[in-house]
Amino acid sequence: MTITGAFVLYAVTWFMVFFCVLPLRFVSQEDAGSIVPGTPRSAPAEEMVGRKARLTTVVATVVWAAICAVILWGGIGINDLDVFGIMTN
Repeated sequence: MTITGAFVLYAVTWFMVFFCVLPLRFVSQEDAGSIVPGTPRSAPAEEMVGRKARLTTVVATVVWAAICAVILWGGIGINDLDVFGIMTN
């Protein structure tokens, strides 16, 4: 795995984890009962992106390290993932 490949894998992993973490513990302005004029009722009631970004960074780093370890270990290859026999020589 190249350095560029590792950065791309981390970026993809980070954003996938971020989109999974975003809806956790979400409280809308409508749920909180205080709607700020000019915003939709479904807007977040409190600032949440910074806290979720930090959580995402920790979780994504662990997931990325596990994926990198599997890739660098080489014990699982494309032939192991070829369930339908399409990639056989």
